[in-house]
Amino acid sequence: MAWSTAGQANPVSTAAGVAAAVGAALVFGVTSVAEQRSTKRVKKERTGSPKILLDLVQQPLWDIAIVGTIVGFALQVVALKYAPLAVVEPILVFDLVFAVLIAAYLRRSADPVMLAGVAACVVGVAGFLLIARPTAGTGTVSLAEAIWLAIGAVAAVAICLVVGQSSETLRPLGMAMATGICYGLSAFLIKVVTSEASHGGFGHVLTSWPIYALAIAGPVGFVLNQDAFQSGTFIAPVMAIIVASDPLISIALAYALLDEKVSSSPAAIAGEIICLILMVAGIIEIARHSPQAIKAEAAKVAA
Repeated sequence: MAWSTAGQANPVSTAAGVAAAVGAALVFGVTSVAEQRSTKRVKKERTGSPKILLDLVQQPLWDIAIVGTIVGFALQVVALKYAPLAVVEPILVFDLVFAVLIAAYLRRSADPVMLAGVAACVVGVAGFLLIARPTAGTGTVSLAEAIWLAIGAVAAVAICLVVGQSSETLRPLGMAMATGICYGLSAFLIKVVTSEASHGGFGHVLTSWPIYALAIAGPVGFVLNQDAFQSGTFIAPVMAIIVASDPLISIALAYALLDEKVSSSPAAIAGEIICLILMVAGIIEIARHSPQAIKAEAAKVAA
């Protein structure tokens, strides 16, 4: 049995998807700052413990952030309904860009190096989309593919967590990579679910596997994200890994399983790789100069 992800893209629907993706990135940028600050106000828990959520729910700032996250998620769903996955997910890296720009505006100060990172990220994402020109998927996700995907995702997350347990330094980095995997997989599943709803209605969604896989991958990624923020004394690497790995994994899954095509001439492939490297480099630089990272580093030095 297979589930179709087919869908014909057109300029109007793609523009609507892009607009929704930008809106989602803006909302996520604001809420990520609030979430990170909230995790530092509660007791540290063991990796993957749901108890951290019970502590966080008592933080008003975190509750507001969750409302914002729900709004951002709704916008992401809209974006994935109207635009290819390989278009939407790179745009969502702008959540980090928006976060640092808003913080810089509020401080009435701008770090030139951070702004260079912002420029690199913007040019990288825009260059990738212009060169790759991702198309709407026309393939299917078979049950066999779904099983192999589940096995691969579970194995990858498990490896990240096992490696992370080997030292306190690697712990937040391992959880960050596991979070990125879950988020990239969740974006893929959202795309499949929206396609299911478009072709078979809500009732068909409830009788197919993607919605239930999403119900697992999403919350697991969310809990790991909270743990990663709480465990990382230096938050920059954690943010960079999560933000960079999410779109890279999404693009790979879109190409491999959703049949979303990108320009494949040698020159185009070279340009796409260069743009993705530029995007990741920008993300790393932005994360290093984000207000969360600066605050965490200052706290460690003071201690």
